Amino acid sequence: MAGEQTTLLARLGDRLKEVRGRLTEQAGMDKVTWFRVGGPAEIMFMPADADDLATFLAALPEEVPVRVVGIGSNLLVRDGGIQGVVIRLSAKGFGEAKQLSDRQLQAGAACPDKRLAALALEAGLGGFHFYHGIPGSIGGALRMNAGANGVETRERVVEVHAVDRRGERHVLSLDDMGYAYRHSAAPGDLIFTHAIFEGVPADRDEIRAKMDEVQHHRETVQPVREKTGGSTFKNPEGTSAWKEIDKAGCRGLMVGGAQMSELHCNFMFNTGSATAYDLETLGETVRKRVRETSGISLEWEIKRIGDFSENRIVRPFLGA
Repeated sequence: MAGEQTTLLARLGDRLKEVRGRLTEQAGMDKVTWFRVGGPAEIMFMPADADDLATFLAALPEEVPVRVVGIGSNLLVRDGGIQGVVIRLSAKGFGEAKQLSDRQLQAGAACPDKRLAALALEAGLGGFHFYHGIPGSIGGALRMNAGANGVETRERVVEVHAVDRRGERHVLSLDDMGYAYRHSAAPGDLIFTHAIFEGVPADRDEIRAKMDEVQHHRETVQPVREKTGGSTFKNPEGTSAWKEIDKAGCRGLMVGGAQMSELHCNFMFNTGSATAYDLETLGETVRKRVRETSGISLEWEIKRIGDFSENRIVRPFLGA
């Protein structure tokens, strides 16, 4: 109990006295993720800025686990919650986007992807229209090489700034990021703070037209009004995840309050009563059926973190 000084925050004591950001105990992750499920974080820290983030990490004992979350659009937090610290970068300290030169833009890790696309339009820079349809933030885009409509983050990145678990600063080049399909080989303990991107001069009417196409496509084929988390699985080589899910008869499949979308069956959503257990069990059921139907092992694109609640453990059918 907090009154008995046994909470993690109480045990940290004066270690965090120089920290300026907001610390919250037992922070409700169901209020953070788009799925609206999940147990609480033991501590949530929202740093004031990159300096504050570095100060916090340098002061935090190495044995305390740290997780970073963005706006929660591609995240499933399990019902047992998250031990240790969840770091959530705020829009105030990490959400800025600005033009640096005639070809380069800078965006903070908490900047919504759509905001970077809008800035590129204003600057007359092409190649950023795909961000208009990705409901996430730049930090997540950098970590997973987010892409859509035939374009990926790695095509625009020049350099990425980050802080490591010890509070030390790093600047990574495009090569350092080690990008592949929906993947970055950058060390997992790095917390991205901002990045510099480069585009190509283009006619604003043409940019706007491409952005409108992206928006129309998204509204036409994706369940944008549901409590979803974007694409559930990565596209396997040579095919699309949704085609394999459909072939396996999983369009509209339900587990508890979780459902695979009828509109786009690589999207799962919370019908209103789902638990994280329901959602993860649904995903593993889909993976099993696709494997049985086509021999393909789908890989999760949604990030799943946290602990299972007692006696509610989802066991991956392939141990993956």
